[in-house]
Amino acid sequence: MDSNEFPTGLLAESQNMSVWQVDEPDGERTYHLELGQATLHFFREEWEEFMELMRSLGSD
Repeated sequence: MDSNEFPTGLLAESQNMSVWQVDEPDGERTYHLELGQATLHFFREEWEEFMELMRSLGSD
């Protein structure tokens, strides 16, 4: 996650997971969800949809 090339920001972290954002050189902001050995990469629109999906889990 430590990158000298692109600005990164840690958004949240637990013992087994972390979420960070990267400001890409083309101006796009990407989000990265690290779950142990797997990392999911999201563009901004995908991240917003994913966050909406996660929020809906608690609305039952």
